[in-house]
Amino acid sequence: MNPMQNIRIEKLTINIGAGKDPAKLEKGITLIKAITGTEPVKTITKKRIAEWGLRPGLPIGCKITLRKKAAHELFPRLLKAKDNKLSENTIDNKGNISFGIHEYIDIPGVAYNPAIGVIGLQTCLTLEKPGYRIKRRKIRPKKLPKKHTVTKQEAITFLQKTFNTTIEAQA
Repeated sequence: MNPMQNIRIEKLTINIGAGKDPAKLEKGITLIKAITGTEPVKTITKKRIAEWGLRPGLPIGCKITLRKKAAHELFPRLLKAKDNKLSENTIDNKGNISFGIHEYIDIPGVAYNPAIGVIGLQTCLTLEKPGYRIKRRKIRPKKLPKKHTVTKQEAITFLQKTFNTTIEAQA
């Protein structure tokens, strides 16, 4: 097989949305720090949405992006929270896998913290092949060829082989 066709993890993003509630935001920051051991970044609103009571500059959530070894170590634990079963709907046509975990206590190695309570989180795994750098580089960026993008079927095969995941067909 061509080594440029080997799929790898580019990044793993963990996100907790808190809305306008600053107490929930602080609980989310504490939770992500407990799961990953790293301080997350607050997400800030850019637009004013009067119906939701949002204005620019208001923190509404927190997230963290893990790459390389850290992403490889944490992702199997997040899959175990879903019993290594994902729906086909969680995978898009570009090779991204996104799913939510309803209660953080389902993640192995994370103990219940009464100060946090019960909170859920969203995870997004981005897959890539070697050579994706051409679309991100500063000098002469290029469009990624269609045959080099990660397809939905390739992402499913990668999850099944690498993480022993069961993919359930959509209903």
